[in-house]
Amino acid sequence: MSYRPHGRATVNANSPKAFARCDRCGFIYNHSQLQFQFDYRGPQLQNLRFLVCEPCLDKPQPQLKPLILTEDPLPVVNARPEDYNYANTGYLAAPYPTQTDVGTGIPIPESDDLITEGGDNLTTQPYGKPLGLDPNAIMPLSSTTAYDVVLPILSVTSNGTTIITVTCSQVHNLSTNAQVAIEGLSNSAACGFFSIVVTTATAFTYTVSSPIISGSLITGTSRIVTANVGLPNGYVQIPLVGN
Repeated sequence: MSYRPHGRATVNANSPKAFARCDRCGFIYNHSQLQFQFDYRGPQLQNLRFLVCEPCLDKPQPQLKPLILTEDPLPVVNARPEDYNYANTGYLAAPYPTQTDVGTGIPIPESDDLITEGGDNLTTQPYGKPLGLDPNAIMPLSSTTAYDVVLPILSVTSNGTTIITVTCSQVHNLSTNAQVAIEGLSNSAACGFFSIVVTTATAFTYTVSSPIISGSLITGTSRIVTANVGLPNGYVQIPLVGN
């Protein structure tokens, strides 16, 4: 009679027991030595229907349990929350006349920035073209408002200052401080994301960081679309970061 390996099972002719393989390691044990594997599914333990030996038996993972949130605290009667918009208003700067360092000849900045305890500079309200925004990645829809809508531009002109005027062939339906993404102009300094000032039903202006020679800026590839860029707390226009 051939010999059959019994793995890790025990054999007793007077008390025969069934053999079984562990569903994880594959070793042979007595069926009575194997246990069902349990783990959390929701708030309760669930039998995974794996029969495993003692070395392969895992403890149920508590991280699989759902996070039970406590009730919200009762609201405070007559609460007085901090006015964060007022506290973060960015117009705190002390003006000084233009000065030059006597020893180095280097101009001294005309204003001293005030710095918060968190290390943030409180500056005047900037506006214009921010750095690092991609006009090809505009959110197309926010709630029920559609963005990335192409405006029917008729002309884009500079008056020799930092003010750029855009005229549309139809009513643009925009309001002051609305945002647009501009690309394809003859001067790249006038391209980017800007907040606008509406002048008429078919025209608006926006401000760039440095003066642009007067003249027409429109080209065959010029494109202006509506946009929605997130603003820092207390700002109403897109901050000017760089060209």
